[in-house]
Amino acid sequence: MVACHRKLKLMTGTSNTELAQEISDVLGTPLVKSAVTRFSDGEIRVQIFETVRGADVFVIQSLGSPVHDNIMELLIMADALRRASARSVTAVIPYYGYARQDRKSSSREPITAKLLANLIVTAGVNRVLTLDLHAPQIQGFFDIPVDHMLGAPLLADYLKDIGLSDCVVVSPDVGGVSRARALAERIGATLAIIDKRRPKPNVSEVMHIIGDVQGKVCVLVDDIIDTAGTLCQAADALMAHGAKEVYAACSHGVLSGPAIERINGSCLQQVVITNSVPRDLNSPCDKVKVISVGQMMAEAIRRIYEELSVSILFN
Repeated sequence: MVACHRKLKLMTGTSNTELAQEISDVLGTPLVKSAVTRFSDGEIRVQIFETVRGADVFVIQSLGSPVHDNIMELLIMADALRRASARSVTAVIPYYGYARQDRKSSSREPITAKLLANLIVTAGVNRVLTLDLHAPQIQGFFDIPVDHMLGAPLLADYLKDIGLSDCVVVSPDVGGVSRARALAERIGATLAIIDKRRPKPNVSEVMHIIGDVQGKVCVLVDDIIDTAGTLCQAADALMAHGAKEVYAACSHGVLSGPAIERINGSCLQQVVITNSVPRDLNSPCDKVKVISVGQMMAEAIRRIYEELSVSILFN
């Protein structure tokens, strides 16, 4: 009988190469030699230049902008690895695109987060490792194991390090209360909630604030900052209700459209995000602080590969 020697391999597309390289450095495992190119009409081509037969391959790919290119890269890489006889393929998705389309909010709407889950599984992915899904129930959209990492421990450590005192953690909507409560417990803060309605995507109206923010340092916490309209509007409302200062903490800094301009012109002291989505270096913003999830994701990969518990990383 021939012995089976498991091999850990890391592979990346073009979506977040800096994070992939950081994970590679932490694990001491080089990235698989590969290339992602495009035909003249825009079709994506993936080439793998080394054997992956019998290997446990972790494909690191965020599904941010350009969303559809990054999704197709992930699907094509998974298919290539499956056809190259990889033992297993784990999709490491720091930011899961289309997560906001997780339910039907009106008639004749798709549930695109589920459609994307189906595509990923069909492409040959055996497991998913992701960070702060917009809706935790998206884990159930997959018929394969999903390891759902949390950004709250990293965000809490940073907020404690900068020495904020007399804090109140604020959820920008009712749906984010559990996320805000988890962060509040970690930093020993109280909790407040902004009641708002959203007449259409990327548009929100603040209704009123539930909780005491008078004279306090407020920390707005959310999973995604996209155009930053909701964030800046919420910060203005908190200052109008007597807040001393307003900070923001978020796992996924998508920062699309007018986001940077809005943050620069806002009353926010600082916006803390992770590198789950790479920053646009052409749009600098001194108010944005980026902390890395590389160490945490690398440790999760190691634990999955060695068949150890991943839940210890939530503490």
